[in-house]
Amino acid sequence: MIRILVAEDQAMVQGALAALLETESDLQVVALADDGDDALALAAEHDPDVVVTDIEMPHRTGLELATELKRRGPRPRILILTTFARPGYLRRALEAGASGYLLKDSPAEELAEAIRQVHAGGRAIDPELAAEAWGESDPLTDRERQVVRLAGEGMTGAKIAAELHLSEGTVRNYLSEAINKLGASNRIEAARLARRRGWL
Repeated sequence: MIRILVAEDQAMVQGALAALLETESDLQVVALADDGDDALALAAEHDPDVVVTDIEMPHRTGLELATELKRRGPRPRILILTTFARPGYLRRALEAGASGYLLKDSPAEELAEAIRQVHAGGRAIDPELAAEAWGESDPLTDRERQVVRLAGEGMTGAKIAAELHLSEGTVRNYLSEAINKLGASNRIEAARLARRRGWL
């Protein structure tokens, strides 16, 4: 029996996923998490074989969850299930330690099979996305990504500086670098371009 934790912040999607997986004789959903922090606590409590997680969740994204779970040890295996068909997200998911990356519009049987593959030590990645992901690399550093994300949320330079414990001058430098790398005309366009490519 493969024991699964589902991390998904939309209640209807979470319930549908759990019901779907429970129809498989070899899969058992042992816990449901509403956000990334909840998922981390439940993973420690239930020790699942596989965590199926969305990317965009409150408190901690699926990518941050994957990074922290991998830091803690080899278990559980991680499968990202998302609406985001973005090559940048796939690259970052694999770098974070995820073994699988599927889109939510994949057929139900593909999800069950992907969980089995990931549990057995393999990889399960949407093939079209995999081919696309290796065509364009993310030019942003982690710090540039943080600054651009906060700028895209409408935060001022002063607020970003306070949030990240940096000087305002340093924040301006990071923003300037990111805007140049992305070929954007301003911070908002930089955030929009980076988000569209899956780099935020």
